[in-house]
Amino acid sequence: MDETLYIPPKPHSLPAVVALIRSLWKGDGNLLELLPAEAYHFEVGHLGRSRRGTVLFNRPSAVKEIMRDAQGVFPKSDLMVGALDPLIGESMFVTDGPKWRRQRAMIDPAFSLMRLNVAYGAMCAATDDHVAAIDQLATDDTPFSLDLAMSHLTADVICRTVFSTPLASDVAKEVFDDFTLFEKSVAQVDILGMILKPAWSETKQTPEVLAACEGIRHHIGALIDTHLDAEAGEYNDIASAVIEAKDKDTGLPFTRDELIDQLGVFFLAGHETTASALTWVFYILAERPEWLARLREEIDPVMGDGQLTFEENKKLPLTRAFFKEALRLYPPITFVPRVALTKVEIEGKKLPRGALVMIAPWTLHRHSQYWDDPHAFIPERFLPENEKTLNAGAYIPFGQGPHICVGAGFAQVESLLIMSQLISRFDFELLPDQTVVPAARLTTRPAEQVMMRVRHRS
Repeated sequence: MDETLYIPPKPHSLPAVVALIRSLWKGDGNLLELLPAEAYHFEVGHLGRSRRGTVLFNRPSAVKEIMRDAQGVFPKSDLMVGALDPLIGESMFVTDGPKWRRQRAMIDPAFSLMRLNVAYGAMCAATDDHVAAIDQLATDDTPFSLDLAMSHLTADVICRTVFSTPLASDVAKEVFDDFTLFEKSVAQVDILGMILKPAWSETKQTPEVLAACEGIRHHIGALIDTHLDAEAGEYNDIASAVIEAKDKDTGLPFTRDELIDQLGVFFLAGHETTASALTWVFYILAERPEWLARLREEIDPVMGDGQLTFEENKKLPLTRAFFKEALRLYPPITFVPRVALTKVEIEGKKLPRGALVMIAPWTLHRHSQYWDDPHAFIPERFLPENEKTLNAGAYIPFGQGPHICVGAGFAQVESLLIMSQLISRFDFELLPDQTVVPAARLTTRPAEQVMMRVRHRS
């Protein structure tokens, strides 16, 4: 490896047994540190030993087959479903089969309202407000949490595009605090449970986690109630379209609890995953100011003195490549767990019923067989002239198959808008004496909040 390459934070890879001992000793549920060193090199392999068996697939063809799941034998893992149930119930994010197809059929028409050129104005309004807040922080030389800032901004974007209303600052902080508690404590990352319990064991949550979920659902319910109480035709947004959706067989709409489940996915996944990606983007820019200069060379002539237009969003190939490389190294969804409903064989690998079938964008994106200098930050690999040479099956930041994220285009347009606005105006500086470590919880986040200050562009 070229020693001049920049290697952003990653876990120190250890042999499997040592990695397990480290994870159990630390007790923080960070599954990234449970990954053995060999997980970045094998195509199919066991992740240690467990009662149910945990198999990690890094072979793109096998990953595609599992995620397509034509035979319906790889539903979402019971560990994931049990962990997320108090937060988003039986939403389409965790269901499979007929229930998922019913939900998707009812919700799909609402996706037409995700037309990016329509939503772009709301994105710009939220970003303008956030730029003003950051400008004041720069003027006052006030340190702030990068994680909280990105969560607030992306939650505001989702509120304005899905619910036609800005997100109040106090509500944003409450949601962020509840989400932080949920991510750090949720039983999805109960490592001992993964090893010792059989498949389909009950997933118990602590009172603190249940309270955090209740708080988040309360805020989402309040946003939904503004639409349920409105006059017909008062709103023309994603929330109103989902409220009006009817089951084609029964003619019934979603209940209020079902609306909280489904729109909760829009709100939570739509803001949390983008906030995760942008946190890493601006952390890297603070670490590598030479990239700030390179991106400004591209952004400045396009933006001029104004705001990036929807059409201009497509004219930033290096900025887009920078974002894609951040997604490669820090995919918002670190692991995509499935469970084998029956005995099954995938490309020669026999799996028992109940086996935990693990797909990890984290290891696939850093696999030595598919990427040169896999842990290095090299945005140029995603420039249009280079991207065609990449193995597309080894890059799945938004998933794959029928369950692929419908908001992928939305997230990329939103992120480039936010990046261009902040990069063109501010210099970024990390507070000293911080050790940034990536952690795999609900999304790929720093284990502790990243504290930063900004200054007006020099």
